[in-house]
Amino acid sequence: MDRASKTGIWIIATGVIIAMLYFGRQILAPFALAVFLFLIIEGFAAMIDNVSRFLKIGHARFIAVLLVMGGFIGFLGLMANGIREFGRDAGEYEEKINGLIHDAYALAHMADAPTLQELVFNETGQRFFATIANATGDLSGDVMLILIYVAFLFLAQSGWTHKLDNIFPEFDRRAQVREIGDEARRSIETYLWTQTVISALITALTYASLLALGVQNALFLSALIFVLNYIPTVGSIVAALVPPLFALVQPAVPDWVPGVAPNDTYIYAGIVFVAVSFWQFSIGNFIQPRMMGDSLNLSSLVVLLALAIWGVIWGIPGMFLSAPLTVLMMILFAQSNGTRWIAILLSADGNPQGKGGVPAGQVAVGAAQESGD
Repeated sequence: MDRASKTGIWIIATGVIIAMLYFGRQILAPFALAVFLFLIIEGFAAMIDNVSRFLKIGHARFIAVLLVMGGFIGFLGLMANGIREFGRDAGEYEEKINGLIHDAYALAHMADAPTLQELVFNETGQRFFATIANATGDLSGDVMLILIYVAFLFLAQSGWTHKLDNIFPEFDRRAQVREIGDEARRSIETYLWTQTVISALITALTYASLLALGVQNALFLSALIFVLNYIPTVGSIVAALVPPLFALVQPAVPDWVPGVAPNDTYIYAGIVFVAVSFWQFSIGNFIQPRMMGDSLNLSSLVVLLALAIWGVIWGIPGMFLSAPLTVLMMILFAQSNGTRWIAILLSADGNPQGKGGVPAGQVAVGAAQESGD
């Protein structure tokens, strides 16, 4: 087969796979979320098992499930309470936003500044909020399905080793597949666990800063930041902008904030932005790389492109899963001589295996076995 034919087959195969991922997103996206939630729980269980010498791994998994479920229910409670708090002061927020809109129009030398209601309830605003509502509704509607998937993943876990032995009866091929699977799982678990710890640290420090600055509903905003930090690159930027925007429309500036008059909301929002951005920048650039190590090993450009591509294919779930899914693709591409160049392009250092990766000799063994089959 000539090079042009192989290129054509690759293009067709890629198009078919992308189409399957897109049209099957209602099934595949919740299942992918369930797999990664399962890996987070396994990471918690492994940590509990390492710390405690008295608990068996089954008990550690049960405690990990309780911790994750408790955190999830607590997050939903924080979201509901935050929405209720904002709804209670909706009139004051609306008045402040109308004043900001009027200031913006005056700064641009434009007359007839619209009100918030006019902006929200026009055709463009209705389409925007309808899109957000539909995306959020679809995601919340999949929660029960995701939990069911996670339960069945735990039930099926015990039989994976036996099935692997039956699928790959040859010892060398079975060892290669097991090593690839362990490498993929280790990388994704490390990434998800590290991201959870980093998000929790940023959230705690941000919450303390927001409380010190007197930002209303600081707990709600901090919980929102925790979730946003799971989205690579863009999530941390949005997380740094959300609290200042809410501080900008806050009805009153606290008296104890130094150097800020009660009506200086712009200066107040700037101070909040600096405080929140400090934690995002310092932890994201100094602590996170040390903790993450080579578990991600993706080029920064690849991370950004993966975020856009997976966001188009799977929407909000794709944005959250873009980094670990791309890591998985890089590891799989690295196992074949024909696709290894793709893995090298995806990697940050040109070594798609990274530390602890699958040895190159196993790739050669797999290629030789493929050619002999």
